[in-house]
Amino acid sequence: MMDEENKNQAKRSYKRTGLAFSVLGAIIAVFIVTTVFQWKGVSINVNTDKPTAQADELNLGEAQSATTQAINEASEAVVGVSKMKETPQGTQKAGTGSGVIYKKDGDQAYVVTNHHVVEQASSLEVVISGGKKVEAELKGSDPLTDLAVLQIDSEHVKKVADLAKAEDVEVGQTAIAIGNPLGMEFAGSATKGIVSGLERNIPVDLNGDQQPDWQTEVIQTDAAINPGNSGGALVNLQGEVIGINSMKIAKEEVEGIGFSIPMNVAKPVIEDLETNGEVKRPYMGVSLQDLSQVPGSILQRDLNLPADVTKGVIVQAVAENSPAQKANLSQYDVITEIDGNKIDSLMDLRQILYNDVKDGETVELTVYRDGEPMKVDLKLSSQ
Repeated sequence: MMDEENKNQAKRSYKRTGLAFSVLGAIIAVFIVTTVFQWKGVSINVNTDKPTAQADELNLGEAQSATTQAINEASEAVVGVSKMKETPQGTQKAGTGSGVIYKKDGDQAYVVTNHHVVEQASSLEVVISGGKKVEAELKGSDPLTDLAVLQIDSEHVKKVADLAKAEDVEVGQTAIAIGNPLGMEFAGSATKGIVSGLERNIPVDLNGDQQPDWQTEVIQTDAAINPGNSGGALVNLQGEVIGINSMKIAKEEVEGIGFSIPMNVAKPVIEDLETNGEVKRPYMGVSLQDLSQVPGSILQRDLNLPADVTKGVIVQAVAENSPAQKANLSQYDVITEIDGNKIDSLMDLRQILYNDVKDGETVELTVYRDGEPMKVDLKLSSQ
């Protein structure tokens, strides 16, 4: 059960399904409701050249067969993930989610799940198809992409998921969500829908300050994704995993909007987490604040900024021996561009740093210092 603070936060945020995780712009709620069925109209096309009912029955049968085959193909590779926490009363289960076995290597197997499923766990347990429980080791976790990798003994692993190619995913194709909604009582549940949208960018609040820290690229689907589905598989009709289920919009006026992390985003993160235990990203060595959060009077009085400079990020502190210090960046410098790309916010800066450049590269910053623009070359390191 959520504590009071989580309940309050839940009223104003998205839901990363399974465990609480704030994302801007929606309201979280999980309800037990009475199911109401409503006919919304049926359109029937009549073609006198062929027996319509027989053809429709055949097409329906083929679709059902393909769906069943896809579920059978993928289900054994979808597992349950239980998070344990130490309490004064001893070790207790603190939440459940789902995961996908994506690799088997000798006596070890690897499971991808969501960061928010395993966050702050003292220990982890994976429930393999059939109910077998095995201890899991956390190899690494990444809050920005909401992905984590677990390692388990491969002795009882019979099936490894096939991962789809991003270019093969299209809007309108069938999408099947497989996981454990509401816990292991409903393990292996499958829901069916379509891919509703590609390359959606969802703003994510990582520190609970109601400001976006990152934008996660996701696949939108109307296949039902419920608490406990987090980390489970979104698969196509070939039984291939096209996404890792992560979140949904739970708002009274919203129906059927769920999100999965696409495999083109997930694969490199999974590789880094499995190999290095973390995702290495370019590092500047500064703490920053959005200029838009600073009162206008301070911008002109203390920073001496021109009236037309209202967007960018202000340097609050510079770390010792960091790339920023070596580039002579100073407290209260205002960064407005990187390599000619305008920086309106800290999220813009992160998107460019983490997506467009690599550690070891040199970037050119446009910086205002005491109201005067200047160019600064900064060689990035890794973090």
